[in-house]
Amino acid sequence: MQFKQAIYTSLLSLFSLSIWAEAPLIIYSHRHYEADEALYVAFTEETGIPVQVLKAGANELMERLKAEGASSKADLFITSDAGRLGEAKALGLLAPIHSEILSTKVPQAFQDPEGTWFGFSMRARVFVYAPERVDASTLSTYEALADKQWRGRILCRSSNNIYNQSLLASIISADGKKEALSWATDVRKNMARPPQGSDRDQIRAVAAGLGDLAIVNTYYVGLMLNSPDPKDREIAQKVKIFFPNQSGRGTHVNISGGGILATSTQKENAQKFLEFMVSDFVQKSFPLNTFEYPVVRNIAWSDLQKSWGTFKTDPLNLAKLYEYGQQAVLLFNMAGWE
Repeated sequence: MQFKQAIYTSLLSLFSLSIWAEAPLIIYSHRHYEADEALYVAFTEETGIPVQVLKAGANELMERLKAEGASSKADLFITSDAGRLGEAKALGLLAPIHSEILSTKVPQAFQDPEGTWFGFSMRARVFVYAPERVDASTLSTYEALADKQWRGRILCRSSNNIYNQSLLASIISADGKKEALSWATDVRKNMARPPQGSDRDQIRAVAAGLGDLAIVNTYYVGLMLNSPDPKDREIAQKVKIFFPNQSGRGTHVNISGGGILATSTQKENAQKFLEFMVSDFVQKSFPLNTFEYPVVRNIAWSDLQKSWGTFKTDPLNLAKLYEYGQQAVLLFNMAGWE
């Protein structure tokens, strides 16, 4: 289920909050997966700490937090992009976290160097392609999508999308601003249609023959292959996944993660929640339910993820995604990428 614009509160405990001795832990979350509700319930069962979740877009949540100021009752901010976590840090919304569990279990690339946020699940931004129209041996890097051979063949969502902004931020870090602008300009020329829709819409468009290749996050393929809608399952079976830049820096990845809000009066319980999210129980649930990758090493992937193959990830510390994020927005505008 997608939750757009509207903000709502859901109480995620097995019983009324009134039975708990603890005050509820209030989480502002940009994540929209139904499977997360089971994790909130499991956390409450394990710790006795009730959870109250308010869901909305990341920008909406940050605006709300700024408006609430010191009177905010929220304890945790969770979102599905490291750039957004970096922005929350820059706004002074996050408090430093001192957790040996988090600093040890979460790879350094997936945590803020100053310890204000930590990732708990990973997603890769890859190519999906129509195998009957694209020879996999011709695929290589993000940069190669600027080649003229792709004219009129590429599909991608808007430059307003944070996943694309973070991808371009990683390209700025790897190749520099001049090359990143050239890439964005040429890829825009190579698009089969103006940027539009969601990642799922790009997959549908490839399957329908509107383009030959799309840039998407891996977990959307997993969600569609396991959708209750038989049409989505059929569509997802028509495309294949390719992990770019395997001979170089590796595929661009991003995380879902969270930070403790500076105004929280329950920082200890909030830290317990983040530590719970990197527990083996939760890490094993991501590959099976949301088709995200675990961040903790030695946690098994789902059979579906294994079928896509192993891949090398870009070692860039994801704190850089915020550092280069505003440059990415500017370059997209200069490139005419709507």
